[in-house]
Amino acid sequence: MKSNQKHIREIRFEGDMIIIQGEEKSIKTAIADISQKLMHASSIERNTYKISPSGFGVHWPLIDEDLSFPNL
Repeated sequence: MKSNQKHIREIRFEGDMIIIQGEEKSIKTAIADISQKLMHASSIERNTYKISPSGFGVHWPLIDEDLSFPNL
């Protein structure tokens, strides 16, 4: 039986890019391609997030943004 690990392990930002690190792979993409709210957010707002219990979603409470990354 597989343990109940989160699929998203870490999120970080490098310039205008977001890197979502999963269990087996990572996604690096332009912030503007996935979220206008994140693109205009401050560093504090970007780095204040919660990974959902399913491990596929992320919530940024300071900017009220929700995204999912099911393919990690």
